[in-house]
Amino acid sequence: MPFRPQNPSPESNPSPSPTKRRTATGWSDLWAKSPKSLNQVFFAMPLPSHTKSQTLVSTVDRTLLLSDETLLRILSKLPVSQSLSNSLVCKRWLNLQGRLARSIKVLDWGLVESGRLIERFPNLTHVDLSRSSVVSPRNSGILLHRDDLSLHLSAGFSPIRRILEESLLSVDVIDRGLRLLAGGCPNLSKLVVVGASEVGLVSVTEECSTLQELELHRCSDDALRGIVGCRNLQILKLVGCVEGFYSELVSDIGLTILAQGCKRLVRLELSGCEGSFDGIKAIGQCCQMLEELTLCDHRMDGGWLAGLSYCENLKTLRLQSCRTIDSNPGPDEHLGSCPALESLYMQKSHLRDKIGMRALFLVCQTVKDIMIQNCWGLEDHIFSTAIFCRRVRFLSLEGSSLLTTQGLELVLLSWQELQSLQVTSCKSIRDSEISPDLATLFSSLKDLKWRPNTKTLLAATLAGSGMGRKGGRFFKRA
Repeated sequence: MPFRPQNPSPESNPSPSPTKRRTATGWSDLWAKSPKSLNQVFFAMPLPSHTKSQTLVSTVDRTLLLSDETLLRILSKLPVSQSLSNSLVCKRWLNLQGRLARSIKVLDWGLVESGRLIERFPNLTHVDLSRSSVVSPRNSGILLHRDDLSLHLSAGFSPIRRILEESLLSVDVIDRGLRLLAGGCPNLSKLVVVGASEVGLVSVTEECSTLQELELHRCSDDALRGIVGCRNLQILKLVGCVEGFYSELVSDIGLTILAQGCKRLVRLELSGCEGSFDGIKAIGQCCQMLEELTLCDHRMDGGWLAGLSYCENLKTLRLQSCRTIDSNPGPDEHLGSCPALESLYMQKSHLRDKIGMRALFLVCQTVKDIMIQNCWGLEDHIFSTAIFCRRVRFLSLEGSSLLTTQGLELVLLSWQELQSLQVTSCKSIRDSEISPDLATLFSSLKDLKWRPNTKTLLAATLAGSGMGRKGGRFFKRA
């Protein structure tokens, strides 16, 4: 039987059809046809040495191809709100995100003592230890809040005793934590701490030469010896006594020690501190770069105002929550004045003492901006002593309920350089009592905010609307 070779079937050897032939036009078309192409490219790329030991089976972390420095630059560009999410990706991202952190508020002192704070965040420059210095029951429903401090109280606390003195960590524990922090954060520039002693502050001074801002709560004269070596310190806040919380003594001794050691201070805040003329004078003579001084709830002896004349470069003076200005300022010829002073701020203070207010305005006679906010006792005869400040350009009054239109007019007409005026919530100042001279002054001002009585403003706004009356046209019987 003769052998006949069989023709191959079209299925076994298909001939290419010119109509179905298609060539790839670019990389995008090739990857679109084969989704695995991009993965094959990554698998073919050589991995860094620190990832060669890892086995790549089906998936791989693409960020392993990036160095730590490159990934740090990428993470630093992301919003701060994503920091927590980035830390949860993997351990590597957790460590890298910790290296980016510069500021932290510590809530658990155990992080400081165990060294985990330094290990987790090695590049910190701003550290707030105030909340972690207080031991309080977390499951308590009683929350005490004052300023920036929040504290949970137990049900059996006594309102007679000082609360924080019973809840603060011991001085030895705080000093030991400060030594660990200073050794691990040599670039520290800002520190907030409660109840530190001279020993702990000395370790910070020696290790952190770049420290520029310091906030000491429950501070005493002896503790201030520990910051004498802070040559670069520029901003300092001292809190000696907080009524109901704790009580420490900062007197002329501590202010003198401070002045002789920290001569580069630019901003100083004294809260709950004692002192007198001698302490303020020492600060003025030694801290010649001081530009801003804040006294909060001060306990200064009479005559301290005269010490301000030695602060030759002082530009801003703030009085906050002060029960008195100066109980015995002395004769006018001994007061002097601050030649560079530009701004005077009084907030939530008692201004009932005419002698003290008169002495204050004499010392601040070169001031250009005056702001009085929510103060008590500012009557016409007390505010009249402000005529000594002849260079005032800006005045802001808020919450001065005893000051009348006549008392305001008397002072405003004596200020020839006044350019801006703001009067808010001063219920004894009425529009109907504005004289023609005062109206002329208002027309010449560059900036005027006039809302002395919010009730009158509300009534004028609602006039004709029917609102503000019982029933009215909005409430009719059906």
